[in-house]
Amino acid sequence: MAPVKISHVVSFSSQDPRYPVENLLNPDNPRRPWLSCPQDKSGQLKVELQLERAVPIGYIDVGNCGCAFLQIDVGRSSWPLDRPFVTLLPATMLMSLTDSKQGKNRSGVRMFKDDAMAHACNPSTLGDWGGWII
Repeated sequence: MAPVKISHVVSFSSQDPRYPVENLLNPDNPRRPWLSCPQDKSGQLKVELQLERAVPIGYIDVGNCGCAFLQIDVGRSSWPLDRPFVTLLPATMLMSLTDSKQGKNRSGVRMFKDDAMAHACNPSTLGDWGGWII
């Protein structure tokens, strides 16, 4: 299956003006990450993305820039606003505690196949996904 284009950013929790969330929309420039505002001390970033079309998800490749943990939730734009997204990829460690504390091995790519994803999101039982919360 070919990569699916992200249509737009629906919402986000924080961004550094030099590294805005819109960098996620440009796959041709992977050296421009999305980072939190330097004054944001929460230690968490959250973004809701809309895909250009709903698709079954068989794998996900994630470029990392200093993120220790990652969770991916998915949903559909046709769902009622009060319906929660469903966890596709449970909280997953991208950096070890030591690397995180020492600021080492901050970048890389992780690839997740369907066997690493939550069985509750099996596309054959729930269909295609059009929105993501990361």
